[in-house]
Amino acid sequence: MTWINGQQEIRDNYSSAINQEILNRKGFLEEQEAKILLYKFLRNNVTFGVDTLSGIKLFPFQHMAIKAMFETDYFMGVWSRGMSKSFTTGIFAFMDAILHQGVEIGILSKSFRQAKMIFRKIEDIMARPEAALLAQCMTRKAKNNDQWTMEFGESKIHALPLGDGEKLRGFRFHRIIIDEFLLMPEKIYNEVIVPFLSVVENPTEREDIYNLETELIAKGEMREEDRYRWPNNKLIMLSSASYKFEYMYKLYEKFEGLIEGHTREKNSTAHRTIMHFSYDCAPGQLYDQNLINQAKSSMSQSQFDREFGAVFTDDSSGYFKISKMAACTIADGDSPCVEVAGDPDDKYLIAFDPSWAESESSDSFAIQVFKLDDDGQMGTVVHSYAVPGARMKDHIFYFHYLLTHFNVVAVVGDYNGGVQFMSACNESALFKKSNIELQTIDSNLDNPEDYQKALREVKLQYDLKKKKICILRKPSSQWIRTANELLQANFDHRRIFFASRAVNDDYKKQRAKKIPISKLKFLRAGELGAKENNAAKMIDFIEHQYDTLELTKTECALIQITTSPQGTQTFNLPPNLKRQTGPDKSRKDSYSALVLGNWMVKIYYDFQNIAAQEAHATFTPMFIA
Repeated sequence: MTWINGQQEIRDNYSSAINQEILNRKGFLEEQEAKILLYKFLRNNVTFGVDTLSGIKLFPFQHMAIKAMFETDYFMGVWSRGMSKSFTTGIFAFMDAILHQGVEIGILSKSFRQAKMIFRKIEDIMARPEAALLAQCMTRKAKNNDQWTMEFGESKIHALPLGDGEKLRGFRFHRIIIDEFLLMPEKIYNEVIVPFLSVVENPTEREDIYNLETELIAKGEMREEDRYRWPNNKLIMLSSASYKFEYMYKLYEKFEGLIEGHTREKNSTAHRTIMHFSYDCAPGQLYDQNLINQAKSSMSQSQFDREFGAVFTDDSSGYFKISKMAACTIADGDSPCVEVAGDPDDKYLIAFDPSWAESESSDSFAIQVFKLDDDGQMGTVVHSYAVPGARMKDHIFYFHYLLTHFNVVAVVGDYNGGVQFMSACNESALFKKSNIELQTIDSNLDNPEDYQKALREVKLQYDLKKKKICILRKPSSQWIRTANELLQANFDHRRIFFASRAVNDDYKKQRAKKIPISKLKFLRAGELGAKENNAAKMIDFIEHQYDTLELTKTECALIQITTSPQGTQTFNLPPNLKRQTGPDKSRKDSYSALVLGNWMVKIYYDFQNIAAQEAHATFTPMFIA
């Protein structure tokens, strides 16, 4: 482990000399003085304070982290997975709220569900018998659809969703805690988070005191260096490591340069701390060696380095580069964003890779919804579904929801399992009640020499009114190779896109959509939390859409290509990941649905552009005088 002091001033706002000061005190203490000394003692001795209030005994690295969070203005923790990021941050949050009365603390993350996890960590701690004093400190708790609040006297801790930027701007936080910072949109960080930190409380009081100090300095009754230093607002960021092309690494390099003195900011007194912890820095009691061994065998080396080694890596090593997929992702705030219901004037295409198994360790039933761009003749993935182990009736209900809430003009599915699924859908009471009967198009699009003829046959069969819009694709080895090469080329040339996160007005627009949210099942059984009302579930559903798009990109990044001695190419997970079992195993079903959908987008525009009848050359007789 390495400790680098850097070129910043050393902060010790609550000097460790307080311990000696208390030891030197003799005799009786007045109550007010005793309270002040106790406050300073608890503020400086973090481990003792946490143990006294909550009964939790901190590891040394947790003590260092919480102490640093108290002292610094910008804290960035790049920690291994499982190293108690949320737990440690939750402890800081309630200690800060108790010791600094009147402070407003905001907890943000990639999703409201994740932000609420820190909130729940605090609740779990308070529920312990040893935390009776801490429980007495909490004076109020409220859980609304889009805001959770916990009060400690005059201090408040809020957990909020990211989507509604306008609502976020309405708060004036003194502390912002960001969990999983690598998934924080750069736009929101720069346009919402950073402005929070630049706004100070009590500016009038600060101005009055500054003028008074200036007068005292002019009279020689005070020195310039003795001016009162107002505490700055704080930003606490915790995350596992990211790729080097992502924004988190850029910010990490900026902080590192400012700490070590390589770069400087004008008129800035901000103090920064970086804590970089790999799994091998953790106490032996914190990690089960079997977990580490399991992670090493079940992850790619690059993924293990990032998530457990806290190492920033260059790029994914699979067939599809994660940097290329990032370049094909619409920037937050731009359109199109993820959608839970489509625009009636737009066209959509659905791709599905079915799975019939009802075990949580089975493959996922995966669906991708593409929003079609007729001008560019390309598609953007705006909606995604990936659930393993659900009942077939739940998959059918979800599929029906998509067909009735998006203007679907084409459907493609994997032939293996797709025939049975289509039949089950058409025979279901739900589809019959809606008078929906999907019909398949018979096609043979594999022969390049007859491709134009096959497209004409597809166009003649295609009938949107009769719902004859579905192609069930048989996954031949030649098609698998062609379809994967097409997807890679489209990533390289940006002919396929992933939708942006729904923020601000787009977020409000999606929340207002009328969909059967109460009946939709979009999470695995193991991911389900406490039962929520429809409004809260809608927030989770919108945020989950972006998470599932990220899952799709992750699955693509894991795909490796291998060639058999006979020259047959296969695109699959690495051997160590294929051997995984259990609910948390690596999967590639969202990737498979993406391959199908990307191929179908090309087929759709190809047959739309071709003439229905083949032109034949004819002889026109001419009269010659």
